[in-house]
Amino acid sequence: MSDGTALAQDGVALLADTWHVPRIHVGDWFDTIVTWLTNNVGPLFDFISTVVSGAVDWLTDVLTYLPPWGMIIIFAVLALWIRGWKAAVVSVIGFGIIDGMLEFEATMQTLAQVLFAAVIAVVLAVPLGIWAARNAAVSRIVRPVMDFLQTLPVFVYLIPVIFFFSIGTVPGIVATVAFSLPPGVRLTELGIRQVDPEMVEAGEAFGTSPWRILTGIQLPLALPSIMAGVNQVIMLALSMQVVAGMVGAPGLGTEVFGAVTRLQLGAGFEAGIAVVILAIYLDRLSAAFGNRSVFSRMGAVFRILRRSRTADDEQTPADTDRTTVTAG
Repeated sequence: MSDGTALAQDGVALLADTWHVPRIHVGDWFDTIVTWLTNNVGPLFDFISTVVSGAVDWLTDVLTYLPPWGMIIIFAVLALWIRGWKAAVVSVIGFGIIDGMLEFEATMQTLAQVLFAAVIAVVLAVPLGIWAARNAAVSRIVRPVMDFLQTLPVFVYLIPVIFFFSIGTVPGIVATVAFSLPPGVRLTELGIRQVDPEMVEAGEAFGTSPWRILTGIQLPLALPSIMAGVNQVIMLALSMQVVAGMVGAPGLGTEVFGAVTRLQLGAGFEAGIAVVILAIYLDRLSAAFGNRSVFSRMGAVFRILRRSRTADDEQTPADTDRTTVTAG
């Protein structure tokens, strides 16, 4: 090796040791923002905590009001209606196994938190996805935010919510909503954008209002994509709820986390099996909502209920007149 080459290598090594990008205090800035919000927006966080904890407790009471066999029947009937008899049999076996492992109450606690967080996420995601699909400027802002939320490590979600909401159910719900939001927004925007532009132009040519075009053309055609997003929201909510056991969210996550910290292999495996069964049940049912036949069956039920109510309303005056004549 020549002296010139060695000198060049020494120079590169010296430059690599002495030159660095100046320290960027991102963590300090984030800590300042969290501290400011905690000190100045505390009453808002207390209000959110009260509302969320009250709603989740109410939903948990509903799901645990009946004995396990009663809820197993309800889950089986729901699976029978949406997916057929095979899904009903599998749901009976699955939830029976959960009850046999004495994990049924923890499963209902997890289910209540997953349903509440998924509903909040869908309520936020679908309108935001529609707005992004119909406005290019909004889409340019929303996409990097969704990229950031989707690539953020799961455990990082728990750090700020602990400062805002302490520990328990509420920080788990808030972290779950933020974690499960991106697929709902993305797939709603994608479904709206994939609607054939000629159909939208045809609606505009007939003078249809933008609201009617959205509800009559774009949303029905984008429904499979939107429901795929809802399915992803529910699945991500369940996975995050298991992690939220680290911040004290009751349910299967706490069971798994407690088993890991105490090195209880059997208890952790049973809680894990319960999570898998609940995930399969929710996935099969939520995936079926992308099938139009499910909505057709729901529409048929609503039409029957409406006709029966209309028939009762029409019959009531006649019965009243007959009663009046008889009394006279």
